[in-house]
Amino acid sequence: MRSPALSRRRMLSLAGASFLATSLPPSFSATTERRVSSRGVNLPGWFDREDGLAPAQAVLEKLRRSGFETIRLPIDGDVVLSGATALRRIEEGVAALVAAGFAVLADLHPSTGLHAALRTDPEVGGARVVAAWSALRSVIADLPADRVYPELLNEPPMARAAWLSLRDRLAETVRAACPHHIVIWGPAPDHGIWQLDGTPPLDDDRQIAAVHFYAPMAFTHQCQSWGASPLARIRGLPFPATRDMPIVAKRIAALRAAGDEAAALLVEEQLTTDWTEAAIDAEFEKAAGWSAATRCPVMLNEFGVLDFCVDAASRTAWVRAVRRAAEARGIGWAYWELDQGFGFIESRTSTEGFDSTMLHALFGTGG
Repeated sequence: MRSPALSRRRMLSLAGASFLATSLPPSFSATTERRVSSRGVNLPGWFDREDGLAPAQAVLEKLRRSGFETIRLPIDGDVVLSGATALRRIEEGVAALVAAGFAVLADLHPSTGLHAALRTDPEVGGARVVAAWSALRSVIADLPADRVYPELLNEPPMARAAWLSLRDRLAETVRAACPHHIVIWGPAPDHGIWQLDGTPPLDDDRQIAAVHFYAPMAFTHQCQSWGASPLARIRGLPFPATRDMPIVAKRIAALRAAGDEAAALLVEEQLTTDWTEAAIDAEFEKAAGWSAATRCPVMLNEFGVLDFCVDAASRTAWVRAVRRAAEARGIGWAYWELDQGFGFIESRTSTEGFDSTMLHALFGTGG
């Protein structure tokens, strides 16, 4: 799906549906209720790698009809820095998403190399991120401020103080070219709700704080296929769950029988709090409390369950509980992700294979 670059004037003339910004007041500084209206999905695998695959136009149209309003678009900083051709492709892709009726979160999502650089030497890695935004901001500046949202850096792998210094520098870099766009950022190092505590917002009246939610990971990341985590060896755990449920006790016993104490202990540790809708609700109440105290809106940019070895009823129950907890507090969301391990369609190139049970969990409808 390639389209000619569209001018900002043309983009501003496009008719759109309900975008993320429509529920935000012109200035956040004078309002006490800060709600973000967004029902979205992450679309990795397009601009976070050199050989990324674009979604078919028919798939985008079906996503809009299904109720999705927002696309969070991971963009690798090293791809941005590879030259003018990559920047042109990114601009065309974002413009096409806007033309299809979506708001777009332009998420600088570091590759493995950039992530390692940020972790081992925040100053050197941070300079690469600043350079990436110095290039990418020209693309964002020519796209409508009410539909395209620069997200400074996904899950910055650094200490809070180092991240806050880099965050402010990145915001200043973006603002130099994009004075009217709403800037999105999240707390270091994981965008965890608990990491908002003690994290100040930007000194900016057009911002949204982003959080991610995958708790408990012993449930959401069962049979994880990357890295060396014990999560790869955990399977068949339900949601909701308590430690004394027969099926849970059986799974823990099986892990121990196999000599996998690390995985057994991980499950037990994460079940010190029952896996329930009430527990999820309590976490989002913390996010709402931070938002009220700081007068900074919050949105949920990632949440999801791997579809490798979990039963469908448990998966949809968790997704529904998280979505409801967020929406009850005016926290917009973007599910992670479209068509990979956490996804709900088989392929971004075909309208066949949409998971109706997942759509029901996300929207309360069958289609």
